[in-house]
Amino acid sequence: MEAKQWTVQIFITEDGDDTHARAVLTTRDTATVTGRGAARRNPIDRPIPEIGDELAVSRALEDLSVRLHDVAADDIVELAGPVDAGSVQA
Repeated sequence: MEAKQWTVQIFITEDGDDTHARAVLTTRDTATVTGRGAARRNPIDRPIPEIGDELAVSRALEDLSVRLHDVAADDIVELAGPVDAGSVQA
């Protein structure tokens, strides 16, 4: 059995009350899928940057999950299913 490793890198930027995150999945075959998320601190809330980071990253990972699912669905449509009898070589 072959073990595979995929890597997710998280990039976080903050600008005032706005936090943006980017989650980048890289596979062994150098394919990448990117998810994005954002959070904005309510001005009446205490400034706790970790909360903005957590929200933005969780949203980026959720977006990454949806995008990866879409990639898999596209692959299923394109590649899965029975072999076309015309493409089978003897």
